[in-house]
Amino acid sequence: MNVVPRSAPRIPALWLLLFALGGLGTLVLLVLIVGILSGVIPAIVIWLGGVILANIAIVRFIVAATAILLFTIPTAFVIIFMELKVIAFMNLRIGPNRVGPWGALASVVHGLKVLSKEDFTPTGADPTVFTLAPVATFVGSVMAFMVLPFGPGLFGVDLNVGLLYFFAVGGLGVVGLLMAGWASFNKYSLLGGLRSAAQMVSYEIPLTLSVVGVIMLAGTLSLNGIVQAQSGSFLDWFVVRQPLAFLIFFIAATAEANRTPFDLTEADSEIVAGFATEYSGMRFGFFFFAEYVNVFLLSGLAVVLFFGGWTSPIPWPWPIHFALSPLESLIAILVLLIVVPVVASFLLAIPIWVIRTRLSFARAFAMGMLLFGPLATAAVLIYLVINLDALLGIIWFFAKAYVFVFTFVWMRATLPRVRIDQLMGLAWKWLLPASLVNLFITALAILVVHP
Repeated sequence: MNVVPRSAPRIPALWLLLFALGGLGTLVLLVLIVGILSGVIPAIVIWLGGVILANIAIVRFIVAATAILLFTIPTAFVIIFMELKVIAFMNLRIGPNRVGPWGALASVVHGLKVLSKEDFTPTGADPTVFTLAPVATFVGSVMAFMVLPFGPGLFGVDLNVGLLYFFAVGGLGVVGLLMAGWASFNKYSLLGGLRSAAQMVSYEIPLTLSVVGVIMLAGTLSLNGIVQAQSGSFLDWFVVRQPLAFLIFFIAATAEANRTPFDLTEADSEIVAGFATEYSGMRFGFFFFAEYVNVFLLSGLAVVLFFGGWTSPIPWPWPIHFALSPLESLIAILVLLIVVPVVASFLLAIPIWVIRTRLSFARAFAMGMLLFGPLATAAVLIYLVINLDALLGIIWFFAKAYVFVFTFVWMRATLPRVRIDQLMGLAWKWLLPASLVNLFITALAILVVHP
């Protein structure tokens, strides 16, 4: 009889991984303890603190650039989801409602789907320029964010020529589109690239001239200075003093963003998809990622230039301040932590107990305590919003900006695409003369009011 020897018991790989991680964590903890006791780690921390303080401007720039890069990702996904839902409701449809709550993750799934597609370079294309084109388009949008103020003190860089910088780096987008059209080795792509170049050159002129009146009234090219010049109420916003300039700016900004009805660079009915005809996968996604980022960017610029930026339309709400002594502060803290939750939970429990007669008062009181949590959180958030200028400024800025984002989506759902000759004629025959007229009227008004 053959006896099969029993094999040695095997240790699961998961347990080995846990033992390894535990040993590594213990080693790191011992190194930290020894470093702290020996004074090495405190010395390194002090040295790093000195380096950061000595180069605080560089550190701030790096942090701001990283934050802006991270900010662009959810911004694009939110606008894509907003476009899907708003256009669906305008067409009496439901829109995405399967992935995530109310379909909120549909845009994320669409983005991941695009990134997972094959990234194909057509035969005959210039691979280097073909690859760098979407990068140039996206980098121009991100770099323009550096001077856009989101609130008081919340900006990347406060340049005294911030508006000039904004238009300069924003022009990189047309370079990327022209690169894509030329490098694709496709006649439709080349037509789309040439259209984008002609469209951008034509509409850059009225777009730039429309804001000269704002610069004359504010006396600065700094975007922060322009916002501060509009502080007060909505009557101080430049849209009240420069209505024609705002109308010209909005039309030209729509063309700059390649949005309907001026999306001639990717006209599906004429030139397939224009500059993006030969693109797929991640490079295709980068183009339209940059387009949606541009929508928010131009909306934010419109808010900064004409609608007071982060300022509120009326001087309200007023901050709430309490002047308390140390003893009064201690009593107030005890009251907020003990008395207020009990009393509020008791008051919330009474209607619950009256409506649900089968519940005991103890259970109703427990439900009142559960309701008190979100209500107290909301009250604290309202107090912080009222008293923190930066937080209140961010809320006002984003509320105004997303009104313009909604307008861009609304226009896509309702307006037809114009012809290329109508597009060019509007810029040269109407917007350019109107912007010059607005400029002369503004200069004359300044001379009359402030001779």
